[in-house]
Amino acid sequence: MTIESPAGPPAARQAPSERSHHGDTVTDEYAWLMNKEDPATIAYLEAENAWTEAATAHLAGLRETVFQEIKGRTQETDLSVPTRKGGHWYYTRTEEGKQYSIHCRVPVRPGETAPPMGDARPGEEVLLDGNLLAEGKDFFALGTFDVSPDGNWLAYSTDFDGDERFTLRVKDLRSGEVLADEIPDAFYGSAWSADGSVLFYITVDEAWRPDRVHRHVIGRPAAEDVVVHHETDERFWVGVELTRSEKFIVIDAQSKITSEVRVIPADDPGAAPVVIAERQQGVEYQIEHHGHRFLILHNRDAEDFALASTSVDAPGEWVELIPHQPGTRLESVDAFARHIVISLRKDGLTGLRVMGDGSTDTYDMEFPEPLYSVGLSGNPEYDTASVRITYTSLVTPDSVYDVDLVTRTMTLRKQKPVLGGYSPADYEQFREWAHAPDGTRVPVSIVARKGVVRDGSAPAVLYGYGSYEHSIDPYFSIARLSLLDRGVVYAIAHVRGGGEMGRRWYEDGKMLAKRNTFTDFVACAEALIRNRWTSADRLVARGGSAGGLLMGAVANLAPETFAGILAEVPFVDPLTSILDPSLPLTVTEWEEWGNPLESAEVYAYMKSYSPYENVAKLPYSKILAVTSLNDTRVLYHEPAKWIARLRATAPEGHFLLKTEMGAGHAGPSGRYDSWKEEAFNLAWILDTIGAAGA
Repeated sequence: MTIESPAGPPAARQAPSERSHHGDTVTDEYAWLMNKEDPATIAYLEAENAWTEAATAHLAGLRETVFQEIKGRTQETDLSVPTRKGGHWYYTRTEEGKQYSIHCRVPVRPGETAPPMGDARPGEEVLLDGNLLAEGKDFFALGTFDVSPDGNWLAYSTDFDGDERFTLRVKDLRSGEVLADEIPDAFYGSAWSADGSVLFYITVDEAWRPDRVHRHVIGRPAAEDVVVHHETDERFWVGVELTRSEKFIVIDAQSKITSEVRVIPADDPGAAPVVIAERQQGVEYQIEHHGHRFLILHNRDAEDFALASTSVDAPGEWVELIPHQPGTRLESVDAFARHIVISLRKDGLTGLRVMGDGSTDTYDMEFPEPLYSVGLSGNPEYDTASVRITYTSLVTPDSVYDVDLVTRTMTLRKQKPVLGGYSPADYEQFREWAHAPDGTRVPVSIVARKGVVRDGSAPAVLYGYGSYEHSIDPYFSIARLSLLDRGVVYAIAHVRGGGEMGRRWYEDGKMLAKRNTFTDFVACAEALIRNRWTSADRLVARGGSAGGLLMGAVANLAPETFAGILAEVPFVDPLTSILDPSLPLTVTEWEEWGNPLESAEVYAYMKSYSPYENVAKLPYSKILAVTSLNDTRVLYHEPAKWIARLRATAPEGHFLLKTEMGAGHAGPSGRYDSWKEEAFNLAWILDTIGAAGA
């Protein structure tokens, strides 16, 4: 049977619905799309998918080519660098033709200090095979993967819908039996007691906020589980983990700007939690156990954070270890028996600082490239003088090193294979600076294949995010090579609202300063054009989630600066969402965006930049919005409404909506499906900037 392609884009029906706040009445003609259970909503999304497929049918060959390029450059059967924990080496491996990772371990051999590399060796124990779990499912994701301290139990949780509501189970690793213990609607995170008899886990409230920590005794019914902590303040999320020393269960409650941490002795899991420091509005802190003390990384009178300690026996006074240094943002602290490692960023780059026991022999690790990203990786062992780090740049594939903290020797264990003759020497990376309207210098990271001529003729992609203090640091991407090898320049705009330049960078791009995020991005685009990297008719902007809000905002702010905009799971109707405290995440988001329910000023400010509120008859660039039906972070209806209004308001524009009907915020779950999704996006980008035939 032949199915005819749609003759044109679907026109969503209009059913005006009004909302009123602070004396302002707004009509939303597409509010009906918020009803996921309405067959008309599903029918509309499917009609949009059909139109998108028809409108991009000419790219089918290019999509397949790009998919094969990604696949051909990837070593499909591969093995991660094993990590030692107790008497085992733990690792994941992938097999050609299979979508998901296989989680394994092997015993440590007598005298063995270096991780066993190469093919899986005799004695391998498969702990969890994602491919078996995913059989017959359209989607699969792991939420928790947590082996008990004695190595006997595995707690793991699964999601088969993409809505990030997991079912938690326990596997006896001695017998291979999955116990009857089964806990539905669990959240990410878990922690074992020292003897492995008790498991702590998290559940969410109706607004999808993780608010309860439970204590589960292995082998007993979940109905007998005890709520150890219930966070009633709707601004706060809770988390739970076991310290690296395996001495304490840590329960942390975090809002966007305030923290409170509790601990329970891991060898006494029934004990009442002890608060390290009572919450104080605006003070954030995190802890690490280190012998007789808790290390405390905090921002009390320290905008870019400082490091202190307090007694394990009687938490109270904070003793300074590293004073606040403006411009050096301390991001996290990891404690080992004889060393402390601090993850930090300075001058827009990540770094690692090592402190010997007693805060002596302090040094910063050094790295060779002008642009790079570095961070700790795993490191479950407490009593060790070696740590594992990952290093990457725009041209250097992900690299795993073991670092001797005493001799400072770095040993490369593995660099991610890139098949097909990849050579970093064929590419160049650059750091340039744009100037925002208020004079702020904004860093831009750029990578291109050598030989790209800077005369304005090269096509380019500019990526941005700019929220939650989340930094988009330089990183390597196999898929990106399909752009670079076609002469495309790839750039990352490190705009305010992110954390690239420290805490002030974040503060200057949130709440009533949010517009800086958008004007910074436009300034970066204009700098690329002015410096002859590209031209406006050959430049595509790309961003996702809160970066999708950025995409929607710049579409209204500077429509003629871009040839196209790719907005992935975009937060393009923020005012409507943040006005509704019953929606997932809304209340917790008020400290990021402001509370438009209570503040007329915040309401007016958000309305002034909300992409959906500001759709107008403008000369929009081509826009592709990609979303997922089961996304619980940015609900599918935001981009659906946005595209419907764009098409009705600017009918001469080119607007496409693609909805994954069985996925969540991160899109398709299997690696091959993810590659196909990326091939679709890259083919659209190449076509939009005139590089499809390159």
